[in-house]
Amino acid sequence: MSVLKTVESLAIEAKKAARRLAFESTTRKNNVLLRMAEALRTQKDFIQAENEKDLDGGREKGLSAAMLDRLALTDKVMEAMIGGLHEVVALPDPVGEIDEMIRRPNGLMIGRMRIPLGVIGMIYESRPNVTVDAAALCLKAGNAVILRGGSEAIHSNLALAKVLQESLAAEKINPAAIQVIPIAKREAVNALLSLEDYVDLIIPRGGEGLIRFVAQNSRIPVLKHYKGVCHVFVDKDADFEMAANIVINGKTQRPGVCNALETLLVHKDIGASFLPLIGARLQNAGVELRGCPRTKDVLTDVKNATEDDWYAEFLDLILAVKVVDDIDAAMDHIAVYGSQHTEVIVTANYANAQRFIKEVDASAVMVNASTRFNDGGQFGLGAEIGISTTKLHAYGPMGLKELTARKFIVYGDGQVRM
Repeated sequence: MSVLKTVESLAIEAKKAARRLAFESTTRKNNVLLRMAEALRTQKDFIQAENEKDLDGGREKGLSAAMLDRLALTDKVMEAMIGGLHEVVALPDPVGEIDEMIRRPNGLMIGRMRIPLGVIGMIYESRPNVTVDAAALCLKAGNAVILRGGSEAIHSNLALAKVLQESLAAEKINPAAIQVIPIAKREAVNALLSLEDYVDLIIPRGGEGLIRFVAQNSRIPVLKHYKGVCHVFVDKDADFEMAANIVINGKTQRPGVCNALETLLVHKDIGASFLPLIGARLQNAGVELRGCPRTKDVLTDVKNATEDDWYAEFLDLILAVKVVDDIDAAMDHIAVYGSQHTEVIVTANYANAQRFIKEVDASAVMVNASTRFNDGGQFGLGAEIGISTTKLHAYGPMGLKELTARKFIVYGDGQVRM
């Protein structure tokens, strides 16, 4: 069977499973998630043995230590996956929620009901724990999911899929609700992206190259974010200690994630006083600074920032620094170089804070808080399947509600349109 036919057959079965899954009760969905959690624990040795095959392959291919770390299903990662399943169980089920009920002058009652999206295709790299996280969220929201992880994790992902599907079958839910594409070739991704008759949404997670490839080749709607070029603007009325803590946290806590700080903007009126303070703390933390000419007038030992640095998602201990004239200049810079991910103003000026909140276009705009808070768990959504920087149909962290749509429902008593 060709790659296209193989993937198409998975999608056909997923569509059948999705139709039934949309009507499953919250209790049934929670029961299968709890069964999955227990199965991960009892079959940990099998899963880790399959994971070791991937790790051996990765070492032979010369994968970096960081890549191997993301690939490894250690005891700690296994416990985190099990804990994640329990967290999803505890989340409110959005499916079937009805709101905005209104009575029209003709007597019709019109409202909106939350429903599953249908079949979701998930394309991701490296981390096999995403297989369980994505499957759990899609299941709780009533969606079937087709998972295509990176070729480097093929044994791990297939082992996890086997365990999850056995749990579905034990609860008499169609195992096709969760499927992993068993083909490592890139051709399988192209095949999945062509199946608009069966798949309702594609969610890619990974580097910018992967996401751009998916967006450019998909016939199916794609929820995406290319990168996280996140800014902090330190206004002239900022508390310096607060600003320094926010900058240090955003840059150094986990520099390799999409909500890490990448560019610092400083109001010109405080450049001479704030930059030495924050520059010393950043350099003590091992951060390489790349500054504009006005920054270098104060911090003479930093590197020159290039045009490319303003666009860069460094994902490393590197920070671009620019002195700007005022809040308007800061917002203009963000409009040109930002990625609609996370933007922060540090200020005690209420009017400036409100302007920043209203005028800056990003999935999360914050006042006096670290960029690192743009996260589903931190926002109270529970687990998240990713962060969208597009606005159709979700913007920002995607939890259970973002894996549903709303349909209109109408109650009448015989009305006809005149």
